Amino acid sequence: MPFHKGEIGGVEIRPLRRSSDERGWLTEVFRSDEVRTEILPAMAYVSVTRPGMSRGPHEHLQQTDMFCFVGPGEFELRLWDNRPESPTFGNSQELRVGEEDLMVLVIPPGVVHAYKNVGGVDAMVINFPNRLYGGRARSEPVDEIRHEDDLMTPFKLE
Repeated sequence: MPFHKGEIGGVEIRPLRRSSDERGWLTEVFRSDEVRTEILPAMAYVSVTRPGMSRGPHEHLQQTDMFCFVGPGEFELRLWDNRPESPTFGNSQELRVGEEDLMVLVIPPGVVHAYKNVGGVDAMVINFPNRLYGGRARSEPVDEIRHEDDLMTPFKLE
Protein backbone atom coordinates (compact mmCIF):
# COMPACT_ATOMS: atom_id res chain seq x y z
CA MET A 1 0.00 0.00 0.00
CA PRO A 2 1.44 3.41 -0.87
CA PHE A 3 1.46 5.95 1.94
CA HIS A 4 1.27 9.70 1.32
CA LYS A 5 2.35 12.67 3.41
CA GLY A 6 -0.23 14.11 5.78
CA GLU A 7 -1.13 14.52 9.42
CA ILE A 8 -2.26 11.41 11.28
CA GLY A 9 -5.43 11.46 13.35
CA GLY A 10 -4.99 10.62 17.02
CA VAL A 11 -1.28 11.44 17.06
CA GLU A 12 -0.58 14.25 19.47
CA ILE A 13 2.52 16.33 18.91
CA ARG A 14 3.31 18.70 21.73
CA PRO A 15 6.37 20.94 21.72
CA LEU A 16 7.91 21.21 25.16
CA ARG A 17 8.84 24.46 26.82
CA ARG A 18 12.38 24.71 28.15
CA SER A 19 12.99 26.80 31.27
CA SER A 20 16.68 27.68 31.49
CA ASP A 21 18.88 29.38 34.04
CA GLU A 22 22.55 29.29 35.04
CA ARG A 23 22.18 25.73 36.42
CA GLY A 24 20.83 24.22 33.20
CA TRP A 25 17.26 23.63 32.04
CA LEU A 26 14.00 21.91 32.97
CA THR A 27 10.94 20.88 30.98
CA GLU A 28 7.65 19.36 32.08
CA VAL A 29 7.16 16.14 30.13
CA PHE A 30 3.56 15.46 31.12
CA ARG A 31 1.04 16.54 33.71
CA SER A 32 -1.98 14.48 34.70
CA ASP A 33 -4.19 17.53 34.09
CA GLU A 34 -3.00 17.63 30.44
CA VAL A 35 -3.16 13.93 29.53
CA ARG A 36 -6.33 11.97 28.78
CA THR A 37 -7.03 9.29 31.41
CA GLU A 38 -6.87 6.40 28.92
CA ILE A 39 -3.28 7.23 28.01
CA LEU A 40 -1.89 7.88 31.49
CA PRO A 41 1.39 5.96 31.79
CA ALA A 42 1.53 2.47 33.25
CA MET A 43 5.34 2.49 33.21
CA ALA A 44 8.34 4.46 31.97
CA TYR A 45 11.58 3.51 30.31
CA VAL A 46 14.64 5.20 28.85
CA SER A 47 16.42 4.01 25.72
CA VAL A 48 19.65 5.18 24.14
CA THR A 49 20.19 4.88 20.40
CA ARG A 50 23.67 5.14 18.95
CA PRO A 51 24.46 7.52 16.05
CA GLY A 52 23.20 6.23 12.70
CA MET A 53 21.08 3.49 14.32
CA SER A 54 17.30 3.21 14.17
CA ARG A 55 14.47 1.61 16.13
CA GLY A 56 11.38 0.29 14.45
CA PRO A 57 9.33 0.34 12.42
CA HIS A 58 6.81 -1.35 14.67
CA GLU A 59 3.26 -0.84 15.92
CA HIS A 60 1.07 -1.89 18.80
CA LEU A 61 -2.41 -3.40 18.82
CA GLN A 62 -3.49 -1.89 22.15
CA GLN A 63 -0.64 0.16 23.58
CA THR A 64 -0.36 3.92 23.25
CA ASP A 65 3.19 5.27 23.43
CA MET A 66 4.06 8.69 24.83
CA PHE A 67 7.58 9.33 23.54
CA CYS A 68 9.60 12.18 24.99
CA PHE A 69 12.47 13.51 22.89
CA VAL A 70 14.54 15.99 24.93
CA GLY A 71 18.11 15.14 24.01
CA PRO A 72 20.85 14.61 24.05
CA GLY A 73 20.77 13.98 20.35
CA GLU A 74 18.51 14.40 17.34
CA PHE A 75 16.14 11.97 15.65
CA GLU A 76 14.32 11.67 12.35
CA LEU A 77 10.94 10.20 13.26
CA ARG A 78 8.47 8.68 10.83
CA LEU A 79 4.85 7.64 11.40
CA TRP A 80 2.45 5.70 9.17
CA ASP A 81 -1.30 5.46 9.80
CA ASN A 82 -1.96 1.74 9.36
CA ARG A 83 -5.51 1.79 10.80
CA PRO A 84 -8.06 0.97 8.03
CA GLU A 85 -10.87 2.58 10.07
CA SER A 86 -8.98 5.86 10.50
CA PRO A 87 -9.92 8.91 8.41
CA THR A 88 -6.18 9.47 7.92
CA PHE A 89 -5.41 5.84 6.92
CA GLY A 90 -2.52 5.80 4.46
CA ASN A 91 -0.94 9.03 5.69
CA SER A 92 2.69 9.23 6.72
CA GLN A 93 4.33 11.97 8.72
CA GLU A 94 7.98 12.89 9.28
CA LEU A 95 9.41 14.98 12.10
CA ARG A 96 12.81 15.97 13.41
CA VAL A 97 12.83 15.83 17.19
CA GLY A 98 15.31 15.95 20.03
CA GLU A 99 17.61 18.40 21.70
CA GLU A 100 16.86 21.23 19.26
CA ASP A 101 13.09 20.56 19.14
CA LEU A 102 11.95 19.19 22.49
CA MET A 103 8.82 17.18 21.80
CA VAL A 104 6.32 14.74 23.26
CA LEU A 105 4.46 12.50 20.82
CA VAL A 106 1.44 10.41 21.73
CA ILE A 107 1.22 7.54 19.24
CA PRO A 108 -2.00 5.48 19.32
CA PRO A 109 -2.31 1.77 18.52
CA GLY A 110 -2.10 0.96 14.82
CA VAL A 111 0.22 3.84 13.98
CA VAL A 112 3.53 2.38 12.82
CA HIS A 113 6.52 4.32 14.11
CA ALA A 114 10.29 4.37 13.67
CA TYR A 115 13.10 6.75 14.45
CA LYS A 116 16.77 7.11 13.59
CA ASN A 117 19.53 8.90 15.47
CA VAL A 118 20.77 11.45 12.95
CA GLY A 119 23.18 13.23 15.28
CA GLY A 120 26.75 12.54 16.29
CA VAL A 121 26.11 11.45 19.90
CA ASP A 122 24.21 8.71 21.68
CA ALA A 123 20.62 9.96 21.79
CA MET A 124 18.04 9.34 24.50
CA VAL A 125 14.30 8.71 24.35
CA ILE A 126 11.95 8.38 27.31
CA ASN A 127 8.69 6.49 26.79
CA PHE A 128 5.62 6.51 29.03
CA PRO A 129 3.40 3.77 27.53
CA ASN A 130 -0.10 3.27 28.90
CA ARG A 131 0.36 -0.52 29.18
CA LEU A 132 2.93 -2.69 30.92
CA TYR A 133 5.49 -4.26 28.58
CA GLY A 134 4.57 -7.95 28.61
CA GLY A 135 1.68 -7.40 31.02
CA ARG A 136 1.69 -7.84 34.79
CA ALA A 137 4.81 -9.72 35.95
CA ARG A 138 5.79 -9.93 32.25
CA SER A 139 3.37 -12.87 31.90
CA GLU A 140 1.65 -11.90 28.63
CA PRO A 141 2.79 -11.66 25.01
CA VAL A 142 4.40 -8.34 24.13
CA ASP A 143 1.97 -6.07 22.24
CA GLU A 144 4.20 -5.33 19.27
CA ILE A 145 4.15 -6.01 15.55
CA ARG A 146 7.69 -5.63 14.27
CA HIS A 147 8.22 -4.66 10.64
CA GLU A 148 12.02 -4.21 10.76
CA ASP A 149 12.96 -7.57 9.30
CA ASP A 150 10.33 -7.67 6.54
CA LEU A 151 12.16 -6.80 3.32
CA MET A 152 8.82 -6.10 1.57
CA THR A 153 7.48 -3.74 4.24
CA PRO A 154 6.15 -0.39 3.06
CA PHE A 155 7.40 1.11 6.35
CA LYS A 156 10.89 2.41 5.61
CA LEU A 157 12.79 5.28 7.19
CA GLU A 158 14.65 6.17 3.99
